Amino acid sequence: MEITEVRVHLRNEDKLKAFATVTFDHCFVVRNMKIISSNKGLILCMPSRKLPDGSYKDIAHPINMDFRKVLEDKVIACYQNEVRKAGKPGEGKPQ
Repeated sequence: MEITEVRVHLRNEDKLKAFATVTFDHCFVVRNMKIISSNKGLILCMPSRKLPDGSYKDIAHPINMDFRKVLEDKVIACYQNEVRKAGKPGEGKPQ
């Protein structure tokens, strides 16, 4: 599976840094991935929905750690590129 497009939509919030839309093989899209600032740096959160008990469940997610790393690295790199283009120095770098 190839990641063929990543779109990053920057946010001006404390923890939520951006939303990402990722296209796979030019034929399948996953929207509403979140780039979150955490104590350990940036993390990529999968789209999820709230359950009646108040917890959240991922709607779509990688099923192995190797692909999760590939996906996260690509999306975070695109995020950092968008931050540079937007002229926000210091944003997007791990703490």
